[in-house]
Amino acid sequence: MRIVSLLPAATDIVAELGLLADLVGRTHECDWPAAVSGVPVVTSAAFSSDELSSREISEAVGGAAHRGSSLYGLDVEALGALAPEVVLTQDLCDVCAVSYAGVSRAVRVLDGGPRVLSLEPRTLDEVLDCLVRVGELLGVPEVGRARRASARARLEAVRAAVAGRPRPRVVAIEWLDPLWPAGHWVPEQITAAGGEPLIAAPGEHTRPMDWDTVRAARPDVLLLLPCGFSPRRTLRERGALTALPGWSELPAVRSGEVWVLDGPAYFNRPGPRVVRGAEVLARVLHGVRVGDPVTEAEAFRLPPGPA
Repeated sequence: MRIVSLLPAATDIVAELGLLADLVGRTHECDWPAAVSGVPVVTSAAFSSDELSSREISEAVGGAAHRGSSLYGLDVEALGALAPEVVLTQDLCDVCAVSYAGVSRAVRVLDGGPRVLSLEPRTLDEVLDCLVRVGELLGVPEVGRARRASARARLEAVRAAVAGRPRPRVVAIEWLDPLWPAGHWVPEQITAAGGEPLIAAPGEHTRPMDWDTVRAARPDVLLLLPCGFSPRRTLRERGALTALPGWSELPAVRSGEVWVLDGPAYFNRPGPRVVRGAEVLARVLHGVRVGDPVTEAEAFRLPPGPA
């Protein structure tokens, strides 16, 4: 079956189902596993985020020139040449990937009428259910169910490992400037790993918040996992936070519990690697190892002092 993935999380799912050999097209942001690097790219970004600060990216996203799907270009000619039988896309966030509406318009002009599946989970259960939905569509329903069961078992192992421990109060930040709390499935990842999520509720599609909201919450742990940023990129922009009034007074800062995490790999994308995110958080919040050891590439404490 010829598959085109227009969502990095969907590419993760295809890999989890053992169907990477059937992946004939992907987005420019699909970067895992490494084997996808040889798969043709059918999308492009309207601007290079590497050249802009968090504030400049936010202004570009919110500006009149960049609304929804206009942030991303879809090469309809290249898509058609790949002759996909299935196109995997999303309708959850127009800032994160090509919109469902844009994909639908493109598919209508293609020969053969590929099937389009839109993935839009908001909770951990819904993320894992996507393994089954995609598995059924791609003809491997038993693999999808088995992978979901395995993921659920790993989450239960995390919950068991932290059971009965004190639950630190946690704020997770998904964007630095403006400040944006991490919602959707991230509060559930925190809860599974033995923390008490603050500000955002499970499944919530969040909005920007002011700094006073974080100060009033007085988190014991502060997690920095900006959408689309590597940990090193986040570290480069830490001044957007450390220069804020009252930064040094936060309990998390005073106790050295400000952590930089790999957001794109384990927290921002609604794919099966969110389970690894919960395992990483068990180590961050309680020093507990569940699964493979956590590496510095996955999580490290924010160095003290200004940027």
